[in-house]
Amino acid sequence: MLREPTVNEVNEFLEIASDFEDPLEVIRESLSNAYDAEATTVRIAIEHAENGSDIVVADDGHGMDDRDLASFFDLGNSRKEDSIGYKGHGTKIFYKSDRITVETVHDGTERRAVMDDPWRKLNDRVLPEYEVTEDDTDLDEMSTRIRIENFRSGQGFDPSKLTYNKIEHYLYWKTIVGSTAHHFGDDHRRMQVVVDLDERIDDTRDSLDTRTGFEFPDEQLDPGDGDQPAAYMCKHYPPRELSVEYDGGETTVQMVGMVGGKAARNELPTYGKHSAQFGVWLAKDHIKVERINDTLAHDNEFLHFMFVANCQDIELAANRESIRNKASPVFAAIREEVSYYMSKVANDPWFETYLEARKRGRYERRVDDEAGGVSERRAAVADRGGFSPSNRPELLVGLQRATARDDTLDVTVEDFAPGSEVNALLTRDGTLENAAVAHTLTGLLDDGVPLEPVDVVVCWEQGDPTELREWERRDYFGGSLAVDTDAGRLTYDSDGRHTVDVLELAPYFE
Repeated sequence: MLREPTVNEVNEFLEIASDFEDPLEVIRESLSNAYDAEATTVRIAIEHAENGSDIVVADDGHGMDDRDLASFFDLGNSRKEDSIGYKGHGTKIFYKSDRITVETVHDGTERRAVMDDPWRKLNDRVLPEYEVTEDDTDLDEMSTRIRIENFRSGQGFDPSKLTYNKIEHYLYWKTIVGSTAHHFGDDHRRMQVVVDLDERIDDTRDSLDTRTGFEFPDEQLDPGDGDQPAAYMCKHYPPRELSVEYDGGETTVQMVGMVGGKAARNELPTYGKHSAQFGVWLAKDHIKVERINDTLAHDNEFLHFMFVANCQDIELAANRESIRNKASPVFAAIREEVSYYMSKVANDPWFETYLEARKRGRYERRVDDEAGGVSERRAAVADRGGFSPSNRPELLVGLQRATARDDTLDVTVEDFAPGSEVNALLTRDGTLENAAVAHTLTGLLDDGVPLEPVDVVVCWEQGDPTELREWERRDYFGGSLAVDTDAGRLTYDSDGRHTVDVLELAPYFE
């Protein structure tokens, strides 16, 4: 017996709508639909509502006929073929709301469709219905206006934190506004996008007004002046179409991009972590989807690159944030061709010039930093009025200077290991000894330095006598301490008596 698997339609709608959490994804979907409808202007308004956000999207595109309207509400009934949205999933994000109203004018007919309580009904396991009314109209201009009431954002997303700045950068990274298609032909339409936010969301300006088209910073091929000569260096790699053959067919990858310094890259829009924007992006409909930085020979160099590789034969996951057909021959062939293209970019002599400029800038900054640091150190030495070491290496310098001042002090520093408990090896009166170096003897005891391997402690001064008396009353890691400050010696008695000389340097500089 043959049986066909069944589909629970409610669960399908619920699952797809749940994949989208950000109200900006409503904008992403609406802008793509408006572009497909050949709109020249799209106006978006977002208001803070009691249970979410009220979102209105209006465009001057060619409107929807009855079949378009059905595709809008249906699942898997798209009229698109190889572009984003062919699965008919996108507009189902609108179902996370209390009401969807679509008003559209197309070829002399005005249609109005209303769906009430789609989100509540889906969660009650009921498939929501929508009612369509049609009227003849004398309106000459075609258009579509969609109102989504009380759109539910996902958990952890606060729509009140939307700002014009955030939306503008989102548009250029996630939507058709950031399309690179205009680099490949004059027939690409520029679409004006106007966003108006509720004053309770952002009152810093009246609206955001922008146009589609991802632009690169101005080209600057030569290094600049100053300590960061490569910062504004930028080279454009003009649009180029790559033919890609794979097992089963042939496709085309459209490449465009730039290589540039930090200041040039800062002119690009950014959404999220700035460094996460750079590298090589695979795109569909010229909208960036997922980075393929492994196409660069040296992944740590990805920060210098901003390339978009568009191919209509990649397939997107339901939420459009990743590529679904990575296991396919076409994806492997695309990656290989993009890798080859990027290897030529990385071997461009100009790129070597750019890297050399960065290297020179780093060297000059190090010279300047070192000169500044040395000046501060020289000023500090001049202000001391005498030698006063502040660290262990300086203490050993002090030891050698003390030796030069006093003929009775016969000490030579043979070795210095700052990370070891025995910091130095000294030849003292002809005998090689293990030394611990500390600014004060009390500080050395506070640090719990093991005393058994130490023959001598080199310190600037012994420290507070009261603290040393306190150490004599305490237990030092299971043993007892006795400090003879006059003789410059301490005795540690644990598994046996061990004597350590204390070489105090300050008296040699009085």
